[in-house]
Amino acid sequence: MQRDDLADFLRRRREAIRPAEVGLTDGPRRRTTGLRREEVAMLAGMSVDYVVRLEQGRSSQPSTQLLGALARALRLSDDQRAHLFHLAGHQPPPAMGTACLARAGLLRMLDLLGDTPALVLSDLGETLAQNRMSLLLSGDMTGFEGDRRYHVYRWFTDPALRAMHPADEHDHQARVIVADLRAVAGRRHDDPTVARLVEKLQTESETFRELWTEHEVGVRRADRKTIMHARVGPVLVDCETLVTPDQRQLLLVLTPADAESRERLELLRVVGVEEFATVPES
Repeated sequence: MQRDDLADFLRRRREAIRPAEVGLTDGPRRRTTGLRREEVAMLAGMSVDYVVRLEQGRSSQPSTQLLGALARALRLSDDQRAHLFHLAGHQPPPAMGTACLARAGLLRMLDLLGDTPALVLSDLGETLAQNRMSLLLSGDMTGFEGDRRYHVYRWFTDPALRAMHPADEHDHQARVIVADLRAVAGRRHDDPTVARLVEKLQTESETFRELWTEHEVGVRRADRKTIMHARVGPVLVDCETLVTPDQRQLLLVLTPADAESRERLELLRVVGVEEFATVPES
């Protein structure tokens, strides 16, 4: 681990990013041209203290998961991300492993969407990155570990995820999710990760097992669903996807499907701005 170089690299990348590039606004009280340490911590899902210690060269060796989160927060290119891993004493993920790290181009598109909720997913439904409106709408979905990283696994094993949607939508969502996994399994028929995930779901969920036997196939390109938000109420959204050429990652964009949902998203944006305004200046 090259602590001094790592500290310098992280500090310079933070200072080089304008808030608008990551979906944040330039407030009148801002004295720095780049991001604050508090903002990097928020975007990466880690403590401010750890970000400070990293930039001061006195942290413990960060895990590959933390490095991936920092790479997303700092919008690093593929080369910059590999450099980050090397400075931290880790080998960068191999070519086949880059599916677990959002592509730099998709991250830039994520930021450009601004007040529209959007996220980057792997083809297995692992959330690789979210913009700020997505975080406000659905919460942070990037911190799960093990099989819980995959949306399909949580849908069939975690009632809390299903509770985010009205009960009358559950059957439709379950069928769409399973049909999409069928398509992935067909493309990646020799991938042990996919085979193991399917086997585990068949063991743990009777509903999944029944739907899997129906052998419905359908790549998820567009959909409509309702997200039950605790503060602003139900938000009906249309889901549009942009898929990378290798079909390993996709950009999911959520747009309000009616005027009421548009108003609720605007209220959510305002509430989020008010909450973040209380963060102290670095």
